[in-house]
Amino acid sequence: MYFAALLARTEDGWEASDTELDDVETLSDLADLAREASPDEDTVLVLIEQEDSWFGVVRIDGEEDPRIYVSDAAAAARSSYGEILLTDELLGRDSDAADDLDALDLDGTEDGEDDSDEDDGSAGEAVPHGPVGDPGILDDLGVGVKELKSLSSDALTEIAEALGASEVLETVR
Repeated sequence: MYFAALLARTEDGWEASDTELDDVETLSDLADLAREASPDEDTVLVLIEQEDSWFGVVRIDGEEDPRIYVSDAAAAARSSYGEILLTDELLGRDSDAADDLDALDLDGTEDGEDDSDEDDGSAGEAVPHGPVGDPGILDDLGVGVKELKSLSSDALTEIAEALGASEVLETVR
């Protein structure tokens, strides 16, 4: 079961809204959705959680590029919402170089040779177990790197408590 919410920082504090991610296909779509929640270009946090499996935080500050933290990349990779967050850049992949190498036949087989014993190349694309992204994403908001990395099953509630936004988050839960 998934939960996703937007927390927008305003002059009056944090405002929360439940968000539907069914129409979101890319990180750019998600960033646009977050920016719509804050017309004054204030900080917006997109919080996504899949029960006890993983959580993600996307931070949008005005027109800056989104900053992302995912608690467990391997678990998130098995989720359609997680796949939105796990960009090549976040995973340290050079998508252009991978495309160039894919165009070359570097598997050591001659044309027509059976290479079925070879793996499919996906091992080089393995998603790491554990956190990826910017662990300092919430430093200036009161959630340090060590605290963020140690969050457990109720991470979004703990983040909201640290931000002073637990009541507004609970209203949309």
